[in-house]
Amino acid sequence: MFAEWLMARLERLFRRFRRAPAGRVTAIFVADAAGTPMRACEQTLALVDQGLAEDRYALGRGFWRLTDGCQVTLILAEDLRRAERRHGLPLDAGQHRRNLVVSGLVGVELRGRSLRIGEALLAWHRVRPPCGYLDRVAGAGMAKALGRHGGYCLRVREGGVIRVGDDVTVV
Repeated sequence: MFAEWLMARLERLFRRFRRAPAGRVTAIFVADAAGTPMRACEQTLALVDQGLAEDRYALGRGFWRLTDGCQVTLILAEDLRRAERRHGLPLDAGQHRRNLVVSGLVGVELRGRSLRIGEALLAWHRVRPPCGYLDRVAGAGMAKALGRHGGYCLRVREGGVIRVGDDVTVV
């Protein structure tokens, strides 16, 4: 009886201190303005309440409607691979038009959570569904390929450097 109680108590205690779900940054993309090609970079600087340095969103040139702006966009690498398999479209060179590609967070609920990515802290803002404009810029079928897995908009709460290979921790 005591052993069962002790085990249950220890399990609850360990659950509180388990590491949060972690992923990894697999790619970073920025663009100078809406519609310009995405370019890969090894690192970037997240700017509080602005976005990524040198990216269209931080520069105020990244959206077609005022209600459309995001500071930073993120998409899961696993969702990109699924879209590539299903639709045969290349998605590894930024054609998806998202800033950060992250692996290892499949099945993790991000809504309402914050992510520690490298030195920066980013907060979930909203789902980022693909729009018809994506087909015009990246090629016909891109929006359909991403479907309901078009990524997320994030807000920068604490600035800092983000590098390819950095851990991503849900906090």
